[in-house]
Amino acid sequence: MNYLPFTKPTLDEETIAGVVEVLRSGWLATGPNVQKLEKALSDYHGGRITRTLTSATGGLEVALQVCGIGPGDEVITPALSFAATPNVIMRVGARPVFVDVGLASRNIDLTQVEAAITPRTKAIMPVHFAGLPVDMDALYALASRHKLRVIEDAAHAIGSSWKGRRIGSFGDLVSFSFHPNKNMTTIEGGALILTHADEVKQFDLLRFHGISRDAEGNMDVSVAGGKYNLSDVAARVGVGQLAHLDEFNAKRRELVGHYFDLLDAEPAPLFPERGDEGHSWHMFAPLLPLEQLTLTRKQFVDAMHARGIGVGIHYPALHLFSLYRGLGYEEGDFPNAEKIGRETVTLPLFPAMEKADVERVCTAIREIFQENRR
Repeated sequence: MNYLPFTKPTLDEETIAGVVEVLRSGWLATGPNVQKLEKALSDYHGGRITRTLTSATGGLEVALQVCGIGPGDEVITPALSFAATPNVIMRVGARPVFVDVGLASRNIDLTQVEAAITPRTKAIMPVHFAGLPVDMDALYALASRHKLRVIEDAAHAIGSSWKGRRIGSFGDLVSFSFHPNKNMTTIEGGALILTHADEVKQFDLLRFHGISRDAEGNMDVSVAGGKYNLSDVAARVGVGQLAHLDEFNAKRRELVGHYFDLLDAEPAPLFPERGDEGHSWHMFAPLLPLEQLTLTRKQFVDAMHARGIGVGIHYPALHLFSLYRGLGYEEGDFPNAEKIGRETVTLPLFPAMEKADVERVCTAIREIFQENRR
């Protein structure tokens, strides 16, 4: 029985051959391929200023620094995301202020954001969960009204669009992830889209040790920068991936449509919001109808693994981790995030899958449900 993972990158032979060329060139660190990828990403997003990094996490952290956010400040963010989102807020010395999410959208509930704003609030950091864009009109109207920066955690959303406009082609700061489980990969890596030309110089300093050089080539260090520069090897993978991104996302939408069709008759799992053609479907993560079943989520996952099918969990509610309980959060604060955190499962979804793979997954789900009904 072939094992079906819940995600897997799709790499073509041209990209693999291109990586071999880079390895043989001797130029492995940041070089011409990084420049090529940054230009291609900028073009893809309508000419916006784009810089690559070693991760989307690094992009978010540097974005906070570029915005001047630090100790004593607050950043509003959803209670459902990967830990990187609030972690970077704490790493710059600020406080993450959680807000609940929509039960189906999994995105930050913008109707609750206003009540979370205080005089210390400096930014909103929304997450386009699974590639479904946040309501961008409402988000930026709210930010404008309160004079807040927006740092979009678009780790899931490369290729997503809002009303026909690509995420990253408008708005404020936008951070993308190119981890191997994302819609395109650079093995490890990310990119940040910047808004203001005067912030680009600051970003460039923060990305590489704070080092600058004058016309004579003399080096100076003016800020305590980090090291987030992408390698040329990674960038060459990204160049090949970006060329296929729209094709990859179209295949994801097709596969998700098949999931919806086949699971619609099952005992009412709560599906994620379907969205429109602008949803890039980084992952497909319904909620299990555990109240109708006699097994736990762990037992469901084990039963899927026994059938050779990989399943992920995305994500536990953030405020229940010990780090954030230490900020005063507790169980019951964000019921939607908690329900999702308890019941979500991420089903296999990647461009190399076929509809027959979706059918295999759905058949396994039906069998497990039938064997474990209350």
